[in-house]
Amino acid sequence: MASGPNRVLVKPHEGSGGLMLENFNALVDGLPPAVVYLIIGALVFAEAALFFGFLFPGETAIVVGGVLAASGHLSLPLLLVIAVGSAITGDSVGYEIGRKYGTRLLATRPMEKHTAKVAKAQDLIRRRGAFAVFLGRFTALLRALMPALVGASRMPYPRFLVFNAIGAVTWVVAYTLGGYFAGQAFDRAATMVGRGLAIALAVLVVVGVVVWSVRKRRREAQEEDEAQQDAGHDTPVPR
Repeated sequence: MASGPNRVLVKPHEGSGGLMLENFNALVDGLPPAVVYLIIGALVFAEAALFFGFLFPGETAIVVGGVLAASGHLSLPLLLVIAVGSAITGDSVGYEIGRKYGTRLLATRPMEKHTAKVAKAQDLIRRRGAFAVFLGRFTALLRALMPALVGASRMPYPRFLVFNAIGAVTWVVAYTLGGYFAGQAFDRAATMVGRGLAIALAVLVVVGVVVWSVRKRRREAQEEDEAQQDAGHDTPVPR
């Protein structure tokens, strides 16, 4: 398939010994860079603004963006600016939703499905105040919940914004550069040990990360169910 000058397509680097993350072809073949930036920004924005983080952790999008930047198909500085702006804006929308709906927000379906996480986030806000906004940025479910719960707590927006911005910059830079350096390492590995072995090693790493993530989420779900059962047992029976 021919590719125009504005299309994102993972191609071999001269002298690299092979394609860089060839599997990304199926995802980005034919997409203009502007569309890729838009997709990454939308996923990061929606994580807290629309509680999309319950389904798709935003760091996945920026790690992929970092890999594509390493291959030369995205601009790393522009990617960082877009991701940071999307993270701050999305959290600000989540904050306003919480501020507007207050305690009614707790009756929504996403909140009711994660009562243990909501309680954990509320406890963190009570103990750490605005610093909880920064801490929550680095846990997927808390990242989706924290802005709305902070808004519902009536924390002043300027105070929220400061810690939100610090957390967003730290989080975006860490995960984007992680993807960027991983992409560069793949090219070096392909040069040294051959493309086939490098891909096999990359697949093993991905499988390991997926297994770890699934087990972690199952463990968190089990802990949440146990917490809900304990709460039910502690509820006094009316006489």
